Amino acid sequence: MNAKRHPRFDIETLRGLAGAKAFARGEGYARSGQVDILSLEPDRVLAQVAGTEDYRTVLNGAGTRISGECSCPAFADWGFCKHMVAVALMANAAGENGAPEGAGALGRIREHLRAKGVDALVEMILEMAERDAALFRRLDLAAMTVHADEKTLTARLRKVIDGAIRTAGYIEYYEAAGWAADVESALNAVADLAQGRHAGIAIGLIERAMARLEEAMADIDDSDGHCGALLHHARDIHLDACRATTPDPVALARRLFEREMADDYDVFSGAAAIYADVLGEDGLAEYRRLATEAWDKLPPRIGSDRVEHEFSGDYFRLARILDFFAERDGDVEARIAIHAKDLSSPLRYLQLAELCLREGRPDEALRRAEEGLWVLEDERMDERLVFCAVDLLVKAGRTEDAEAHLWRAFTQAPSLELYRRLRTLQGDSARERAIVLLRARMAKERPALRHSPADLLVHVLMAEKMFDAAWATVREYKASRAVKEALAKVSEATHPGEAVAVYAGRVEELAKAGGNPAYEEAAGLIARMAALRGAAEQAAYVVDLKERFRRKRNFKKLLG
Repeated sequence: MNAKRHPRFDIETLRGLAGAKAFARGEGYARSGQVDILSLEPDRVLAQVAGTEDYRTVLNGAGTRISGECSCPAFADWGFCKHMVAVALMANAAGENGAPEGAGALGRIREHLRAKGVDALVEMILEMAERDAALFRRLDLAAMTVHADEKTLTARLRKVIDGAIRTAGYIEYYEAAGWAADVESALNAVADLAQGRHAGIAIGLIERAMARLEEAMADIDDSDGHCGALLHHARDIHLDACRATTPDPVALARRLFEREMADDYDVFSGAAAIYADVLGEDGLAEYRRLATEAWDKLPPRIGSDRVEHEFSGDYFRLARILDFFAERDGDVEARIAIHAKDLSSPLRYLQLAELCLREGRPDEALRRAEEGLWVLEDERMDERLVFCAVDLLVKAGRTEDAEAHLWRAFTQAPSLELYRRLRTLQGDSARERAIVLLRARMAKERPALRHSPADLLVHVLMAEKMFDAAWATVREYKASRAVKEALAKVSEATHPGEAVAVYAGRVEELAKAGGNPAYEEAAGLIARMAALRGAAEQAAYVVDLKERFRRKRNFKKLLG
């Protein structure tokens, strides 16, 4: 008797990854025959799923170990999607039917092509290339790298690079992916050169491509970050070409240093480390010399009296370079001196204190952190520096000093995390003092678009479970919607009437705004309201909603 076959992908794991709604929709896709399995391999399933468009879906793993990707928008926004569920269910069904590994459309195509002769395959590919411009360019460039001389090849690839990167006007968001794919193809053609006998010309070509890319970025809606990815890909090709050709290390160091210092996109950030094997000791020595020479020309910057410099952006870049070399040498004193030259912000003091801590120097870390708090006391403080100093002070037994720093920061720019730290150190007395300070602040501040001076006080009162005072604050001052909803949820048991009123107001906003996501959120709030009041009152409320929003059919469906 055959043992029972386990499904390829665990159903409960699928349900947990996708969520109940996406899982149910995926089941529908599988039942309706919208999945075409292209390849069924031991640890990978490739499929095409028919939806609003045809989507390419990949699943990796088996059992409870499931990952993958889908070309649909839902996967990009939310992750595991209904198409992935559908593919998993169809793969499970294929396994139950005893389908062999490698089965699917691609498996059939693979076997078909194996039976063809080489000449027949060549003709098939040429016929496809006549109709597919991208495939034609790829094949043409591949052939040229084998047969053309370097002059012809360089001229041809320059033309390809310039043509692919040229924008010819502004490229909108929906066009950016296609533009990036064309540029990627051009870069890949250069990448092929970087690995072979033409690696020498690849360096100049890829540097040309990077320069063109940086010029083009102003004319692209690059919300998805295509340009940054292309620039980093180009940098990797440049590195491969340098490794293949071993250029003069001193000259390379000078070019790389110049690029890193002028790099607005962090493509060559840390170039000395990235190119270390190509630069060798001679190139690294030149890189260090150039950085040290530029660093020595910069005056120290300390606190509010910092000296503004014509090249102020150079501080960070040069410090990063020199810190690499000092760390490479194991020279802690040099690293501290580098960080101490630019103490123009709380962040710089924090970084210096953290360096001292990592190097086992807590006393020096505390000294630097406190110095930053005092030197920059008139500027808006970075809470991370405050917490760094406070933690070190508490460990050193200086609790009163820690409390003083926390109160100074809270008075300047109060926050819930500052309050929590004060509460931990001072107990109930911190609560009373903080509430007084926040009420005084509320009297002076005006509500902003998404924030009200009352919000922090309400959060503090919620944390203390002082719900009567929290609701009184909401009634007296204009707290933000998000804060009122948060208060409603944590105080439903003690203040059901107030919670219902907040939920009802939000339901009105969502129903008027329209759209299925808004309707679903509204339905969830209505369900919460049902548990907070009598059945008759709730039923009357729902009837009223149905009548007033009767034209919004999807909303009415959710109301039942």
